[in-house]
Amino acid sequence: MIVDRHGTPLAVTLTGGNRHDVTQLLPLLDAVPPIRGLRGRPRRKPRRLYADRGYDFDKYRRLLWKRGVKPVIARRGVAHGSGLGKVRWVVERAFAWLHQFKRLRIRYERRADLHQGLLELACSLICLRRLRTSF
Repeated sequence: MIVDRHGTPLAVTLTGGNRHDVTQLLPLLDAVPPIRGLRGRPRRKPRRLYADRGYDFDKYRRLLWKRGVKPVIARRGVAHGSGLGKVRWVVERAFAWLHQFKRLRIRYERRADLHQGLLELACSLICLRRLRTSF
């Protein structure tokens, strides 16, 4: 899941539990829709990408730099205290919002397309709640 700085989901993908997270980094980045700003053309990609240690691979760092995205990824093998948690909590809060939906917390569906639909519905409801509180 990719969220903006307020925790609003921008893109989400569903994979098996036996897949590594980093394999979905670039497809997830490509799934981010254009975002309108105050003025000018809509942004197609974020300026920075914050991620945890599971995404710490030099190959993906280079690919992000080539796409014009600055990777801010915690290093593996380094003690905690990098300061990344000051920003990372927004993503963790978005995961907590998703876990409020029981059908996502406990997976009853065997078919992936049904679970993907419920995941997208939950993300839509989170966006709706964010819109309600902003006006």
